[in-house]
Amino acid sequence: MSEVGSGRRIGTERTPVLVIDGFTPWTEPLRRNARAGSFAEDGATLYPGLRAKMPREPALAVLERVYRQLYGLYRIPSSLRLKPLQAYFSLVTRSPAELDTLQRIPHFDTSSPFFFALLLYLNPGSHGATGFFRHKPTGYERIGDDRVDSYLVSASEYMQSAGAPAQQYCTGTTGQYELYHRVEYLQHRLAIYPGNLLHSILVDSERDICADPTRGRLTANIFFEFR
Repeated sequence: MSEVGSGRRIGTERTPVLVIDGFTPWTEPLRRNARAGSFAEDGATLYPGLRAKMPREPALAVLERVYRQLYGLYRIPSSLRLKPLQAYFSLVTRSPAELDTLQRIPHFDTSSPFFFALLLYLNPGSHGATGFFRHKPTGYERIGDDRVDSYLVSASEYMQSAGAPAQQYCTGTTGQYELYHRVEYLQHRLAIYPGNLLHSILVDSERDICADPTRGRLTANIFFEFR
């Protein structure tokens, strides 16, 4: 039996985001896995911190509990099958002064229509939410295959005209991006959203920037698609 969550429809494009609270039985075992993990800089992405590989078995077990709901929620063709990709534990560790330009604006993971990110908040306490953004010049919230080129051109032109974004995390509405929805950090909360949504961690620099997996903004991140 799958855990059943609420499919919130967000933004003007009414994109579903699945949120499940009380994913309690999974949290403590995953926190123990994270404490035993080997955290290092993620050279493959622009994640502003450290990551450790999540063991395959618990990652698959989490997906098994929730993935069936996505077929109806996102109108995924029944001929497509779940394909797990990567799974990590993540900690924000970069200070605002260390951020590269692209780490200071919202991003999208891929333009693929059936690629998803699963996020599970693991630690107790108050930490930064996950924010979803609208690109104001184009109105785009999702960057699908048909929008990639026009979005990249528009974003580049904006920066050429207005200058590079401020040397800080993007935690709210700016000249180029509008924050229109947030999924607050709450221990035991799981969220699934399409990877082509523009999003960003709303980093609380006082609480989140910490390399200690017992105290920092610890999340389990599982990426998967339907093929």
